[in-house]
Amino acid sequence: MLDTKPNILILMADQMTPFALAAYGHRLTKTPNLDRLARQGVVFGSAYCASPLCAPSRFSFLSGKLPSAIGAYDNAAEFPSQTLTFAHYLRMEGYRTILSGKMHFCGADQLHGFEERLTTDIYPADFGWTPDWDNFEVRPSWYHNMSSVIDAGPCVRTNQLDFDDEVTFTARQKLFDMARERHAGKDARPFCMVASLTHPHDPYAIPKKYWDMYRDEDIDMPAYRDSLDEADPHSKRLRHVCETDRTPPTDQQIRNARRAYYGAISYVDDQFGAILDALEQSGLAQDTVIVVTSDHGEMLGERGLWYKMTFFEGGCRVPLIVHAPRKFDAHRVGESVSHLDLLPTLVELARGERSGAGSRAWPDSVDGQSLVPHLLGAQGGHDEAIGEYLAEGAIAPIVMVRRGRFKFIHTPADPDQLYDLAVDPLERENLAARAEYASQVEAFRDEIAQRWNLAALHDEVLRSQRRRRFHFDATTQGAVASWDWQPHLDASQRYMRNHIDLDTLEAMARFPAVVR
Repeated sequence: MLDTKPNILILMADQMTPFALAAYGHRLTKTPNLDRLARQGVVFGSAYCASPLCAPSRFSFLSGKLPSAIGAYDNAAEFPSQTLTFAHYLRMEGYRTILSGKMHFCGADQLHGFEERLTTDIYPADFGWTPDWDNFEVRPSWYHNMSSVIDAGPCVRTNQLDFDDEVTFTARQKLFDMARERHAGKDARPFCMVASLTHPHDPYAIPKKYWDMYRDEDIDMPAYRDSLDEADPHSKRLRHVCETDRTPPTDQQIRNARRAYYGAISYVDDQFGAILDALEQSGLAQDTVIVVTSDHGEMLGERGLWYKMTFFEGGCRVPLIVHAPRKFDAHRVGESVSHLDLLPTLVELARGERSGAGSRAWPDSVDGQSLVPHLLGAQGGHDEAIGEYLAEGAIAPIVMVRRGRFKFIHTPADPDQLYDLAVDPLERENLAARAEYASQVEAFRDEIAQRWNLAALHDEVLRSQRRRRFHFDATTQGAVASWDWQPHLDASQRYMRNHIDLDTLEAMARFPAVVR
């Protein structure tokens, strides 16, 4: 049995590949706070998102379910209100559940089990970003193009800096508020807080302070920049969607983008550090499990690809660090795991017992498995990650199975891909057509046929896209009602007000309290 009811703090970045982090072997990036967490914590060296795109990945991260199980097909997919998240489960265990920052919720429910949401989202909550597989050749005007790379460089402010500075401030303030409330005997519940930044997501623009932390001559360039002819079919479609070959970046622009991205990682580290400082100063650190991750990776020009949307390692691998030195000894985990595994893990940490079939208050199944055996360094930890991609750049469902040394990628639209990552970590040699690997390919295809009805899934994705595009067109006629989250802030209860005695207010607000 584990000790029950630790606080849980989840620090989430956006589009942060582990391949650009010092904790995962990168030689250049400066991330002292992440480095400390990694030295003292459990580092998962082969962690994957369930879908290499923001909203589907986040919905799976929250629910422990594959995107197809909850209709989380793309960045304009509604996250159904009845879908249970770890926030629901933890609230049932007596937790305060708090979200600060990005989670890309689409639809009328903008809480999904969180008791408090401290900021609005950076992205819209409507169906306006719905892909159109019926007209794949028509590139969506709202999607990534190469301007993020071509215009990369230092800046003073951006939309993303405005957002992340607010996320950090509200998360810190909430930690101090909870500490004061505990001291006053108002609310002693354990908390689960998610602080979710939008950096280092493109565009690649960062203040000079962080730009100057790196030098042009030190920036590593992509290991391979495949020509369009060399690319696999899905990569060719991504290059069309992102206009990669229509407006190709120069070497200097590529270098600028990577330099700004590394600067953005250092900015993320500073924001995480500020939140961790508040956790320490509020006296909550010792009883808190810290989880660090990102929603998906970033290709950074490798293979001629940028952003995500691919099951190549750069797009779908994520950092995953769990820091709880009083519970788990520092070590590294080599087996493959997934964001799908976080819900059962968090529930087990909250309950102090293994969660699954037959356990209490478990009203729905999940697609993940608890990471607690891995955290304890015990036997019985799994070695599997499953993924799906159903959004821009695809023309049919794409699925991925990572198990042991192999990764298998399948879609009815394209030839299979099989990689032996133990000997080919850069995925340069597709083994799927080689006779000596026929048995592995057959086994993976059989497994996929049992797991998925891809033809039925394809039809449902198309129907969903058509419904949502019609819905958006209809609801943007005439008066428009927004689903975007509006944080409630009652100014009459903030700072000094005449209905509160001055001495009482100052005593309540000061932390630590003065002992007389």
